[in-house]
Amino acid sequence: MAQILVVDDDASVRGFTARALTLDGHTVDEADDGDLALEQIAERAGAYDLVLSDIRMPAMDGIAMARNAVKDFPDLRILLMTGYAEQRERAADVDKIVIDVVSKPFTLADIRGAVNEALAA
Repeated sequence: MAQILVVDDDASVRGFTARALTLDGHTVDEADDGDLALEQIAERAGAYDLVLSDIRMPAMDGIAMARNAVKDFPDLRILLMTGYAEQRERAADVDKIVIDVVSKPFTLADIRGAVNEALAA
């Protein structure tokens, strides 16, 4: 299965998502902000099959994290998630580096489906 990094400053969303993906057989690491995610991506030399990140976070948002991550790891697959319409619109300018944007709140089936599609892309 896949090695996935889940990035979200909301511990309940991060934990729910990580548990769901673990139950699907994936190995999941977690980070609570974009800057910490970048550190983990660098430590693993970009060896994640997918980075699933919230857009809106306090220190470094998901869009900035995605832009920085693909500078060093251009083949990294990134899937963003947000509960804010304006954040989804902001993500439109990174469509070449981001597979899709998942709307929050999502169901277990929604996130599993989005991850499976991103991994197959």
